[in-house]
Amino acid sequence: MEIWINPACSKCRSALTVLDAEGAQYTVRRYLDDPPTAAELTALLDRLALEPWDMTRLGEPVAEELGLTAWGRDGSTREQWIEALTRHPALIQRPIITADDGTAVVARSEDAVRSVLPPSSST
Repeated sequence: MEIWINPACSKCRSALTVLDAEGAQYTVRRYLDDPPTAAELTALLDRLALEPWDMTRLGEPVAEELGLTAWGRDGSTREQWIEALTRHPALIQRPIITADDGTAVVARSEDAVRSVLPPSSST
């Protein structure tokens, strides 16, 4: 399992707390320091069953600078969105967890974090 985080983000820190409390084994990717490639982001979007505009932080200053709210949201602009996210990783929603079973989730709540954990063997 891998979790993409920004250490300054409270939602990321909360997700890490849940993973630790559940004894989950994971690796951390500080995606602002190690931005995803276009291929990685495309694969992640497929795992999440999302489009790039669905996981974009439109409140970020760079989103306003780029005029993202005016961009089209269809197949013809998909690559443009992916390029923006790879060039400006701060635009990517966080945290994101990719589980070993192929599932992935934007883990902004405890329930979302727990949704990718394997079933507990202590029940």
